Amino acid sequence: MRLLLTACATTALVVAQPLTATAAEQGPVGGALMTAKPTVVATGATPPAVQASSYVVADLETGEVLAAKAPHAKLRPASTLKTLTALVLLPRLKKSDQVIGTDGDAQIIGSKVGVSPGLKYTVNLLFEGMFLASGNDAVHALCMHDEGGVDATIQRMNAKAKEIGALDTHVTDPTGLDADGQFSSAYDLALFAQSGLARPDFAKYASTKFTNFPMTSKGTYQVANQNKLLFKYDGALGVKTGYTTLARNTFIGAARRNGHTLVVTMMNAPHGITEDASNLLTWSFKNYDRLSPVGTLVKPAEPPKEASGPSDGKPQAAGALPPARRTAAPELHTVNSLFVSTPVWFWAAPPVLLLGLFLRRPRRRRH
Repeated sequence: MRLLLTACATTALVVAQPLTATAAEQGPVGGALMTAKPTVVATGATPPAVQASSYVVADLETGEVLAAKAPHAKLRPASTLKTLTALVLLPRLKKSDQVIGTDGDAQIIGSKVGVSPGLKYTVNLLFEGMFLASGNDAVHALCMHDEGGVDATIQRMNAKAKEIGALDTHVTDPTGLDADGQFSSAYDLALFAQSGLARPDFAKYASTKFTNFPMTSKGTYQVANQNKLLFKYDGALGVKTGYTTLARNTFIGAARRNGHTLVVTMMNAPHGITEDASNLLTWSFKNYDRLSPVGTLVKPAEPPKEASGPSDGKPQAAGALPPARRTAAPELHTVNSLFVSTPVWFWAAPPVLLLGLFLRRPRRRRH
């Protein structure tokens, strides 16, 4: 009897908890076909073969994914991650601010645009150095100019990724250099491009072909955008390239033709990334009316409303993060609705009370 009552009480407590679907039951972000499997998914026409291990082609205006290959495979992003860095820093920094270069900027490893200790740079110029030359020194200078420095930027980047639905992404270095635990996906890179190109400043930096950067002593030198799509593809909007030894070539490119704005993202490509991107974009534009969407780019959830009323307009405190993305809970099964809406004590109380009626009282000890 004791075992039976104990089982009843335990069952009541367990059943009283809300039952929600697991991540596996919800399916991959963007649709059931958006998996990490190394297969190409397209409907309506066969896309050209490309060498990248993972890619996504999507309409940035409708959010429709037109073709994909292992879109959720978690891979090293290299400097394409700088698009997420820009999404965090652009709304926080004033473009006309002056930043003085430091030894920390100049000594950073990887690609550099030429930030020198003691020289003054505008935030605007550092963003140009970040987008065009993929300057890790420019990224470091921008992060250090923001509240909390590099560590706070990393935290904000991870929070921003969750906010826009880029759940494959985890950041440990805002420059995109190979680092333990740092990864993203072709799907997430498309989300970064969609959010970024919706900002006029991001779009301007992404499509700028040339800029002039100050030399250490006197004069300037010309910096060209590393994204060759800008120079070779009609209607190109640029965005960002990347390369490291472990990540190999990574790429985000967008173009506008025939009233459509498309993005192509690629990861882990050995070579020929500009040609492959061009072929995917041309195929997508040519077959646009024949293609059926195989997935969608998720939309960011609206941030929760503050109960305290309108914002006072004060700047965000150091280290403060934007609110995490709220994911709508899946609908519960009808059989569970009664349990979910009923307090736990309602189900737990009867078995507990009955337990006292059947338990034997301990016998009095004989002296």
